[in-house]
Amino acid sequence: MAELHADKLPRPLAELEQTLGYTFRDRSLLEVAMTHSSYANEMKGKGVILTCNERLEFLGDSVLSIIASEYLYSHYTQRPEGDLTRMRAEIVCERALSGYAMQIHLGEYLFLGRGEEKNQGRTRRSILADAFEALLASVYLDAGAAGKKTVSRFLLPFLIDELATLGGHIQDDKTLLQQIVQQVEGELLEYVTVAESGPDHRKSFVVEARLNSNVIGRGEGSSKREAEQRAARQALVLFGAMNRETE
Repeated sequence: MAELHADKLPRPLAELEQTLGYTFRDRSLLEVAMTHSSYANEMKGKGVILTCNERLEFLGDSVLSIIASEYLYSHYTQRPEGDLTRMRAEIVCERALSGYAMQIHLGEYLFLGRGEEKNQGRTRRSILADAFEALLASVYLDAGAAGKKTVSRFLLPFLIDELATLGGHIQDDKTLLQQIVQQVEGELLEYVTVAESGPDHRKSFVVEARLNSNVIGRGEGSSKREAEQRAARQALVLFGAMNRETE
């Protein structure tokens, strides 16, 4: 894939393989993982068709989630599902992923269009997080039957360090949402029960999270508290503070 002009990258891809501790059998998978859509679009205008990393990002998101979920399930055996969900959200969110990417200087291996290059795309959190997920997918596919094991060997140290940084203290969704809302003075956040059904021993509640009377989240649960937490979680997804898959 000479059209990628790999020789013009700040760092050669071979260095990234050394960082990963993995040598690709099919180097083109790594090249695709490092190809941002801006570069693919730019090259298309020159008559060169390249594949960007968006499909790999899609797969990498799932690979990341299953590895993180299995680790949390196995090592935090006394934590309930809600805690595990919030812990996973913290270690696979855009903030965390871009941090992992920066630790391995991933931005310096990206093929970017000239516009993204000028706009500091190599340090943009969203681009780095997406590229990190694509990188995981490229290793997963290239390693074949050993894919998950190979990715885990590289990925888990990042996740474990992030959990250590969090110190085991994971805020509940309502608290996190409240902190986000309080950043803007005068904002009013409230939870309104809009539906209640079922017999007393099996009640079901539907709650809306409202910001200045605008619905920003909706949740259902067997208690008002559970419904409020789920409404808050949906609002966090809306605000980009939590990945949709953790919803």
